Amino acid sequence: MRTSTMKKSVVYALLAIMSALFLLPLVWMVRSSLMGLSQIFVMPPVWIPSPIEWDNFSEALTILPFNTFFLNTMIIVVLVLIGTVTSSTIAAFGFSRIQWKGRNGVFGILLTAMMLPGAVTLIPTFLGWKTLGFYDTFVPLIVPAFFGGGIFNIFLLRQFYMTIPRDLDEAALVDGAGYLKIYYHVVLPLSRSAIIVISLFTFLGAWNDFFGPLIYLKSTEKFTLALGLQMFQGSYTSQWDLLMAASAAVVLPCVVVFLIGQRYFLEGISLTGLKG
Repeated sequence: MRTSTMKKSVVYALLAIMSALFLLPLVWMVRSSLMGLSQIFVMPPVWIPSPIEWDNFSEALTILPFNTFFLNTMIIVVLVLIGTVTSSTIAAFGFSRIQWKGRNGVFGILLTAMMLPGAVTLIPTFLGWKTLGFYDTFVPLIVPAFFGGGIFNIFLLRQFYMTIPRDLDEAALVDGAGYLKIYYHVVLPLSRSAIIVISLFTFLGAWNDFFGPLIYLKSTEKFTLALGLQMFQGSYTSQWDLLMAASAAVVLPCVVVFLIGQRYFLEGISLTGLKG
C-alpha cells in the first residue's frame, strides 16, 4: 500500500512538473503582454507586472486592422465548422451504418489518402483553384470542408458510430424510419461527444491556420488573424510588449473554447476507437 502511494506521488509530481513546463510559454506571453518594454527582459525575471499595462492591448490591436482580420477569421471558422461537421458525420454514417458493396474497400482507399503528404497535392490544388478564378478569395479555405471535412474526422466518427448498437437501427427501420431519420434522430444524438471532439479540432485548426491563407490570400483586407499576427511581427519586431499583447488576444479564444469543451473532448477521445 505504501509503495503504491509513493509511486502515485512520484507520477503526480512528474506530471505537475511537465504541466508547468508546457504552461511556461503561455504564462510568459501573458505576463509580457501586461508589462512595459523595459520590464520584459530584466534579470532576474519579473513575473508580476507592476504597473499593469492594459493599454498594450488597445494599442496593439489598433496598429493594424485586427477587427477586419478577426471578422475574416470568424467567417472562415464558422463556415468550415458547419461544413466539416455536416459532411464528415454523413460520410461516417455511410461507412459505418449502411451496408453497400465495396464499402470496406472504399474506406481502405480513403485511409491510404491519410498517408499522402499535403505537399504532394499542394501545387495542383493551388493551380486548380487559381484556374477556376478563386485565388484571393475564401472559397479554397471553406469549400473543401463541405466535401468530407477531413479524412481523420471521418475515421474518428466512423469508429465511434461502430460502438452504437445496431439494434437501434433495426428498431427504427421496423418503425418505418429511413436512413436519413436514423442518422438524424438516432446516431447524431448519441454522438455528441465525438462531434464535439471534431468540432474542437476543426475550430483550432481553422483558427490557427497559417499555411492555407498564406497561399490563397493576397489582399490585406482579406487576411486572417494568423496572417495579421505575422505581418505585425514583421513590422514591429522590437515592440515585444505589443507583440505579446496581440498574440495573447489571438490565442485567448482558443483557450476559452478548449476549456469550455474540455470535458466532452476527453470523453469523446476515450470512447472513440474502441471498436474497429
